Amino acid sequence: MKTLPTMLTIALGFALSACSNMQMGSADAKTEVTGSAGGSESQNASNKLEHCNASLGTIAVIEDTSASWYGVLTGEYKLGPTTPVLRLMIQQSNCFVVVERGRAMGAMMGERALQQSGEMRARSNFGKGQMAAADYAMSPSITFSNNNAGGLGAALGGLLGSHNQTAAALGGSLNAKEASTVLTVIDNRSGVQLAAAEGSARNWDFGMAGGLLGRSFGASGGGYANTAEGKVIVAALMDSYNGIVRAVRNYKAQEVRGGLGTGGNLAVQGASSEQMSLREAQTKLNELGFNVGTPDGKLGPRTRSQLIRFQQSRQIEASGALDQPTIIELMK
Repeated sequence: MKTLPTMLTIALGFALSACSNMQMGSADAKTEVTGSAGGSESQNASNKLEHCNASLGTIAVIEDTSASWYGVLTGEYKLGPTTPVLRLMIQQSNCFVVVERGRAMGAMMGERALQQSGEMRARSNFGKGQMAAADYAMSPSITFSNNNAGGLGAALGGLLGSHNQTAAALGGSLNAKEASTVLTVIDNRSGVQLAAAEGSARNWDFGMAGGLLGRSFGASGGGYANTAEGKVIVAALMDSYNGIVRAVRNYKAQEVRGGLGTGGNLAVQGASSEQMSLREAQTKLNELGFNVGTPDGKLGPRTRSQLIRFQQSRQIEASGALDQPTIIELMK
């Protein structure tokens, strides 16, 4: 029969070995956000973090604190916002310049209000026109999973004895902590999504019962369990962020024939196909050298004949009407 010291040794071996089982995208990935950043320079950044030679613009990290995942993060897992971790990764990568759009905005605006009230010293320089715009916005989302280790827990139970209650409790507390994250990047001026990336991570967590091995040791075991959950989320976020960087490093904008947000090219029965007024079309035709006279918004013989000429020049059906193919060509 195994003695208590033997069981403690085995339990500690499993607990310590959990640190080497962190996975980010693959079974062997080690993912921890470490180090610091100042300006474009970083110190002790993870060698798993993607890096850019030049920044692509300014970015704000926006968390949806009303989302269900955020409630799990801060409630069940007792963890703070993901924003500080994401900001550190972004600055260390040098792919974007981070701008504040969170709670610190209140303090920033407070300083400006103090100057406007006359309370600040002269030349404090908090006047208007200095704040940098956020070109892009990054938003995270997290999906949690906490799967029992099953076979590994059973193996531990068998090692210590199938009828040993201590072994059963230890084996049952061995879980695989998993998280899947998605990051999206939005262009703030147009509202167009520029990039999205999913990331995942998995880590074995040996969460010992507090009363099983003594109060003081149990307390440290519980602390490790909380840390494991945090580590796996950070690892998944890094996996997502690396995906974002790889996606935007050789970015090529998506194109919609006729222009973004002008109605699209998927026809819907019963919907108007015109996103350009006839008066606007007449103005455009004049600019292109197809003289229809003074734009009046009426499809008279002169406008119709010039539309036909224009359609023939663009090798589309010469209907003489302001149809969708014609509008698309006029908008180019």
